[in-house]
Amino acid sequence: MEPNVGLAPEHRERLRAAGADVDAVDAQTWTRVRDGVPTWWHDCDNALYLADGALLPPKVLEQLTLFPVRDVVVAVGSALRSIASLLVGGDGATVFVDAGCELTAGEVYCGGGSSIVLHGPLVATRCAVVDARNGGSVVALPEQLWAADVYVATDDMHRLEDRATGERLNPFGASIRLGRHVWLCKDAVVTGHADVGDGAVVGMRAVVRGQKVPAHSVVAGTPARVVRDDVAWSYDDRP
Repeated sequence: MEPNVGLAPEHRERLRAAGADVDAVDAQTWTRVRDGVPTWWHDCDNALYLADGALLPPKVLEQLTLFPVRDVVVAVGSALRSIASLLVGGDGATVFVDAGCELTAGEVYCGGGSSIVLHGPLVATRCAVVDARNGGSVVALPEQLWAADVYVATDDMHRLEDRATGERLNPFGASIRLGRHVWLCKDAVVTGHADVGDGAVVGMRAVVRGQKVPAHSVVAGTPARVVRDDVAWSYDDRP
């Protein structure tokens, strides 16, 4: 890596505009990665930053820089030793992974003109998928707990339309916001324009699709509906 020069001001602004808390961004010391990154990556105005103590496995770094893209900003603040993939699929992608994020066997994909912002602490126990594309955005505030096989996606990647009108029926590049202290249970799905409120719980195999989940509620089912409100959940499993 080159000597520490910190985030370029325009890249800090990119992260802020994508929904990153600037205090969280500024709390870390960033180094722009030069070694192990192809020359074309820099020539095309892409930037990868790692904070002190952060890392990407060599295979993940190789995949990240495999396909030609332009104007991409990726800032990783955690030691993502167990992540399966971090990919960008087009120009202008923006990714911020804060300190305190653990994505065991997780997959992160950010398409062109899209953004993903994951604040820490965030624990995804296994095989979480976070997918933003077609100009969509995902923002997760701190204190996330995701059980195995959680799926968070802004787009279905295929068009579904009304045959009579031609109107698209499924989401296209939607915005997803996960509030502070959210618990996504095993196999939970959050997709389309969705807003999950602070302290909420999305039950096992529930599907939140184009919905607003009230703060401090439990939702379950497909589509998700409120089954309990005014709840508080904790990491402790006690009577």
